Amino acid sequence: EKGFRIIQTSLIINGLCTVVHMHHVFVYGTLKKGQPNHFKMLDSANAQAKCLARARTVERYPLVIATNDNITFLLNVPGMGQHVHGEIYCVYQRTTVQVEVEVQGGDGEGENTLKPGSIVKVFVYSKNKTEWLQKPTYESAIS
Repeated sequence: EKGFRIIQTSLIINGLCTVVHMHHVFVYGTLKKGQPNHFKMLDSANAQAKCLARARTVERYPLVIATNDNITFLLNVPGMGQHVHGEIYCVYQRTTVQVEVEVQGGDGEGENTLKPGSIVKVFVYSKNKTEWLQKPTYESAIS
């Protein structure tokens, strides 16, 4: 199966994703908790976002570092690289590629809208830079 596998639900929100213009988004780099740009996920003036779950890809994707600032990029080449670890957020639509996730479980707060074993559509930002395929791949962002 293609997509992302949820490995642990950290927060489930009750009904927020049913609001118009809200979508599930998978983040794998500097927007994750503990990473330098995570504050942007919390900035309601920038985007309304709630963390739903930690996840990893079902299929392998190359996650590479392509800048001197340790910025990670997920390359849209399924089957290569690593199982990428990240988080699923409910946010306003701002991304470009849609993939699927498989839910494994949840113990979040409120109503669990991510049912174990179900497939969830999410968006993820990816690049198509074939010259980056020669770089080392990672399963998670490096702090």
